[in-house]
Amino acid sequence: RCHHCPHLPIRPYEKREKPCMLSEYMRRYALYPISLPRGSFKPKEVYKMAQIPMEGISTTKRDYIAHEVLPQKLKPPEKHVKSDESMDLTSIYKQDYNSYPISQVPPCLPHATRHIPSAKMDTRTTYEGDYVLWNEPKTELIRPNDRFHPSEEKFDHRTIVQDDYLYRGPVATQSCKPLNLVQKSKAPFENVTNYRVNYVPHPLEKRYVHKYEKFKVNEVPFDSLTTHKVSYKGLAGQPGKLAKPYQPKLLHDLPFSSTTEFQEKYQAWPQPSVFTKKPGVYLPPLEKMDLHTTTQIHYKHPNGKPAKMCRSLAQFKKSTEPFNSSSIMKEDYKPWLCKRLKPITHAPELTFPAKPMDYLTTFQTHYVPHQLTVTKSYKPVWSGPKHHTLLDAKTIYATSYTPKGIVRCLASYKDPPGYVFEGTDADGHNLYLPASKRECLQGGH
Repeated sequence: RCHHCPHLPIRPYEKREKPCMLSEYMRRYALYPISLPRGSFKPKEVYKMAQIPMEGISTTKRDYIAHEVLPQKLKPPEKHVKSDESMDLTSIYKQDYNSYPISQVPPCLPHATRHIPSAKMDTRTTYEGDYVLWNEPKTELIRPNDRFHPSEEKFDHRTIVQDDYLYRGPVATQSCKPLNLVQKSKAPFENVTNYRVNYVPHPLEKRYVHKYEKFKVNEVPFDSLTTHKVSYKGLAGQPGKLAKPYQPKLLHDLPFSSTTEFQEKYQAWPQPSVFTKKPGVYLPPLEKMDLHTTTQIHYKHPNGKPAKMCRSLAQFKKSTEPFNSSSIMKEDYKPWLCKRLKPITHAPELTFPAKPMDYLTTFQTHYVPHQLTVTKSYKPVWSGPKHHTLLDAKTIYATSYTPKGIVRCLASYKDPPGYVFEGTDADGHNLYLPASKRECLQGGH
């Protein structure tokens, strides 16, 4: 876009806001005819169709022929016969791996040797060496001598409450409870209730027992044929063989080594014995211990008596009559004698066949193995190894092109330097001529 005309056209009858696309580059460099790219030498991978028409029969339709399927024969389980021989409980682990006494593994850390100097250590600090005490007399305290002196009189162990508050005995108080003026009648208590008067016992009806209908056997015989059994009739065939290759076991006569590479190469380092300090012998003291405390010695009770309880004991009257544990619930509601009903079970009607089961599936009996068909590959043939000569990186552009500096286009100037304005053309473009040609024209005139 550096060589485009940046000014808008100045026609009086046509006004456009888009700049003109006319440039110096389009005048000097004309378009050349477009040349098509060269064709590729890569062979075309065209699918070649087979000339033989394809059959509409699949492998399943061709190999699997319908056969008559018979019911499976169940094989009765073999009875367990207990052998009289004793079981050998030895194993390879017990034979090859011998037990060793368990010992504590010593640490693998190297023994750290510490250098202990023989010279005597000077424990005097810098503070003690530099700051020396002055030889001055000790100053006396200015505070008054008012220390506490306990009295020499004996302590009587009595408190203010014991001295001031004297026990004057129990006080007779008047009860504010109202008197019970209800007079008890001597007539016997009537145990008649609304429930006993209004309740009418009704006779219980017999429980309804549902009668099951007897099973009726269908007279039409069951054919036990399904769509699979009718359509697919089995043919006799050999059972399928395993396609796994035979792997013989490698047995060596050499005995199994119980040592490992770690045990052979990594030997334990000699570890010195750990220094342990013997504890000192305990010597009991010769004097006997005084078990008396200060409280036992100084605080004694000369006339101590235990405190008496001021609370009066409540007097309960025990009745001689036996306790009547009967209630309305126990008298009216009595348990019934009910018997538990047994469940109604039918006898099993399923009969098992007497023939043993062969445990063969339809796939094992009817599958016929076929050889694998190798499909033809349509991959193009290898054209051979590539040439090992190095690529020449020299091109016409790299050898003939010389870099030039970026020059500003004269069309970007409003008045280009070295040019003189001459006029405008029919499209509205400003025309300029070089100043040297303008001078030559004027000199000729």
